[in-house]
Amino acid sequence: MAEVNLRKVVKRYDDVEAVRGIDLDIADHEFVVLVGPSGCGKSTTLRMIAGLEDITDGDIMIGGDVVNDVPPKDRDIAMVFQNYALYPHMTVAENMSFGLRLKHYPKAEIKSRVTEAARMLDITDLIDRKPKQLSGGQRQRVAMGRAIVRNPKVFLFDEPLSNLDAKLRVQMRIEIKKVHQKVRTTTVYVTHDQVEAMTLADRVVVMNKGRIEQIGTPNELYHKPATRFVAGFIGSPAMNFIPCRLEEASGRLNIRLTDRLSFPLPPARAARYRNVPRDDRLLMGIRPEHLTEPRAPEPGIVTFESVLDVTEPMGMETLVYFTLEGSQICGRVSPGAGASDGAPMRLAVDLNNMHLLNEGTGVVL
Repeated sequence: MAEVNLRKVVKRYDDVEAVRGIDLDIADHEFVVLVGPSGCGKSTTLRMIAGLEDITDGDIMIGGDVVNDVPPKDRDIAMVFQNYALYPHMTVAENMSFGLRLKHYPKAEIKSRVTEAARMLDITDLIDRKPKQLSGGQRQRVAMGRAIVRNPKVFLFDEPLSNLDAKLRVQMRIEIKKVHQKVRTTTVYVTHDQVEAMTLADRVVVMNKGRIEQIGTPNELYHKPATRFVAGFIGSPAMNFIPCRLEEASGRLNIRLTDRLSFPLPPARAARYRNVPRDDRLLMGIRPEHLTEPRAPEPGIVTFESVLDVTEPMGMETLVYFTLEGSQICGRVSPGAGASDGAPMRLAVDLNNMHLLNEGTGVVL
């Protein structure tokens, strides 16, 4: 069993609290990604799990055993670093087998494990080369192979793709996912890239300022964010936030965005927000894909006119930007919708997929 459990884990550097009492349960075989901006505490959390950082308070358990005072070499974990950390004078095979040789594994078993890992990572024809003869993606595969041959309880990945170009990052994401499907080892992965988090994880842990903002599957975080931070961090382009207020008119609940722009809420949303105080300062959150050109009429979808500031043709879609009450808003339209810089355009907003947030607390209502 290789569950990883964190209980009220705190990390302080003098007066700075980098990790603020987090609780986290990672199940056996699960792939969990810690994601957040720089300085949110994700890498510090990973290093505490690895034993590379002492914890200030709380408990870390691996496989049910508290490992607070267990040295890294005895935690049965394998770590893949951002900078690969390969020995330049060793071949690929020697780099991959180094940890096993240190522990005096039989030569036959070492060869068997290295051969299997190389086959799994498609680097069999590279095992006699040295790191300087490899591309960045190949070096990353070797670093992964070195972790795989140890057959650890837990894999730890510390931003392993950040040194690669965009195309290679996509390829390596696929490779990492394939490896996890084959090996099924409990994996904790740290990244600042929300696309990596969404595409790789069974569950995503969104961190901010040393705390966990929300834990959930990629779909849960995308469609049901709990806070403004999560709603704005997950998704690209980010969710739009527009100051608004609720008001009653002719027995219906409306959402007012400007003095001249007000929309009736669909029945399901109206019921959900019926008890929200009318004088609360609110934000409407709407993702760009729910701001598009008008199509066939549907309940909850309303249209309005706006003047576009900028358009960004992306091939399969065009991103359009306009200003509403001082806020820059982004929408997605089809390439043939006729969007152009500085021109008026009629747009449709899908209120069935809107979110309402308390502006002061940032909590999604």
